[in-house]
Amino acid sequence: MIVARGSKPWILSAFIIGIFFMILALIFNSSLNGIIFLFLSIVIFIKTGFIFLFFRDPKRNIGKGIVACADGKVREISDFKDDEVGDCKKISTFMNLYNVHVNRIPLDGTIKKVVHRQGSHIPAFKKESKKNEQVITTIDTNIGTIKVVQIAGTIARRIVPYIKVGDKLKKGEKIGIIRFGSRVDMYLPNKKIRIVHVEVGNMVRAGETTLAEIND
Repeated sequence: MIVARGSKPWILSAFIIGIFFMILALIFNSSLNGIIFLFLSIVIFIKTGFIFLFFRDPKRNIGKGIVACADGKVREISDFKDDEVGDCKKISTFMNLYNVHVNRIPLDGTIKKVVHRQGSHIPAFKKESKKNEQVITTIDTNIGTIKVVQIAGTIARRIVPYIKVGDKLKKGEKIGIIRFGSRVDMYLPNKKIRIVHVEVGNMVRAGETTLAEIND
């Protein structure tokens, strides 16, 4: 299984620590310390498996139209007025711990701006989460300016962008990862959207699920 960029040190570190405690358990196998070390090694190996699962980065068959930026559940679809996008459709996707956390660009485009804002770590499904740490990516596309906002949550403590200003990306290419769950908001210009294919509560997959069709 492919793992996300930059995740190997996390996985290897946990695995090596698990091996270390396993060796100690074998050395002290006839004592209480040996049992403790064995227990610790098992716990760490389980944690290693969780980290590996979290950082998985499976290949995707890129969908038609405007595709999802994130894996997870659609929690909001609403009309919004954004300073850069204008009258737009806001689509919010909430990611649980078990979702793939690599985020992808919804359309071909050029990265216009990447802004990293520090903030709190309120649960991402609450309205107050707008005060959380965020990475705001503004993209020039053939339908105009669109915006992708990655929002950290209670457990998510770092957003890692893969892109920089000036990068030209194809639809479905990776833009970054939010470590350990959170939310991604997408802002699309209303005048360029013909139909939205998802509803609140739908499960979507980054790069694969068609969220909306373009108004040609």
